[in-house]
Amino acid sequence: MKKGVLIILLFIAWILLVWPFGKFGVDYQSIIAGIFICILSGFIFGEGFTESPHKFFGIKRYFWAIAYIPVLTFWCIVANFDVAYRVLHPNLPIRPGIVKVKTKLRSKSGLTALANSITLTPGTMSVEIDPEGYLYIHWIYVTADDIEKATEIIVRRFEKILERIFE
Repeated sequence: MKKGVLIILLFIAWILLVWPFGKFGVDYQSIIAGIFICILSGFIFGEGFTESPHKFFGIKRYFWAIAYIPVLTFWCIVANFDVAYRVLHPNLPIRPGIVKVKTKLRSKSGLTALANSITLTPGTMSVEIDPEGYLYIHWIYVTADDIEKATEIIVRRFEKILERIFE
């Protein structure tokens, strides 16, 4: 089932990438190449794809995934301005450090999405994911050493939506 779901998702992505087709209608060569590549990729990477492929059939998850894009974009823009301020400030107000944060996410896909979202946000970088649900984050300006406070500042803004997508 994992491989089948991956093949279907890859083929949908393939169709979206080659759309619109040529000026003479459907480009059958692209369709055949896409089917071949998606099947090959599905068989190679299918087992490591997800632990529970049945979750991909939940329509609400796609809504939340689309809603997550502006949230991530907003926080990336805010963090870009914050990092630019720190770089351009004459006193260079930085206080770098690694903080430990706790997450409610348990699935590997959810933890990976959270870690990638944190790393994409300028000024923070995921260093390690602990199996018990802790993440170690390098932070350009540590404002809280406490696990709960750092979790509230860094993790909660992403975790609410990612929980609805992956859990």
